[in-house]
Amino acid sequence: MIETRAVVMERPQQLSLQTVPLDAPSDGDVVVEIDWTGISTGTERLLWSGKMPPFPGLGYPLIPGYESTGRVVSAGSQAKLEVGTRVFVPGAKCFGEVRGLFGGAAATLIVPSERAVAIDNSLGESGVLLALAATAHHALFKRVDPTAAEEVKRALPDLIVGHGVLGRLLARLCVVFGASPTVWETNPLRAQGATGYTVISPDDDKASRYQRICDASGDSQLLDRLIAQLAPHGELVLAGFYEQRLGFDFAPAFMREASIRIAAQWQPQDLLAVKGLAESRELSLDGLITHRASPVDAQAAYRTAFDDPSCLKMVLDWRLQ
Repeated sequence: MIETRAVVMERPQQLSLQTVPLDAPSDGDVVVEIDWTGISTGTERLLWSGKMPPFPGLGYPLIPGYESTGRVVSAGSQAKLEVGTRVFVPGAKCFGEVRGLFGGAAATLIVPSERAVAIDNSLGESGVLLALAATAHHALFKRVDPTAAEEVKRALPDLIVGHGVLGRLLARLCVVFGASPTVWETNPLRAQGATGYTVISPDDDKASRYQRICDASGDSQLLDRLIAQLAPHGELVLAGFYEQRLGFDFAPAFMREASIRIAAQWQPQDLLAVKGLAESRELSLDGLITHRASPVDAQAAYRTAFDDPSCLKMVLDWRLQ
């Protein structure tokens, strides 16, 4: 039997590093030895707190994580990746009776070769950020052709709300495509680190209206304020993940004929787009990983990721276990 060490959430706010069985690989699978796994402060926070809304496959115990990078150490006869290839893996379901939701936080993963994406060695640990970068790309360009300059220009937001990792990636993508958005951030610890765009407190914003706003805060209480900032026929894109019910006053939205759009799961084309931008260094991933920990210290690492405002992105380093 093949086994691996993995982070197992036994129940909300209780996890540990455990040895779990792995399913036998098929001819089309690759076995990936993981170097780094990022901790998501969106969906994984909800799994940790027990507040995740009904979700396919939800249940405990589970193995979280969908931001992993490593190297292929074995490939089936029909696999499309070679041994030695560095890859990004957006999670796995290979743990027998233990649920993989999303199954990336383990030392070894077995996945169909089509699910693993080859990446350049130069990305190193920053490769774990490709999922969030793809999320940002999807939020910006879901309805447009990113190769059409005029469509891209019309799609880029004037205002981004939140300067966490997702907000920074949204802003950096805007800069890549020639825009210079305003970013709202209320936490002084997170207001730093902007290049090519401006970060201000919402209370200091003198602008009256924005044509397009992208919210990456996950704050369900902001809708009325953001709708009030929209110009006529403006669009509000909800790019965060909201654990509470969303609602808004109808009259202000009606008077503006506002559009509200939800950006959900990134698609393969989003991942490939940001992979190319990151590998060419057009999109910088620098300065976004602020904390690192051994999987042995996973319980403390998850608490830091969710509770410490100075932590933008926590990464588990499987080479340290």
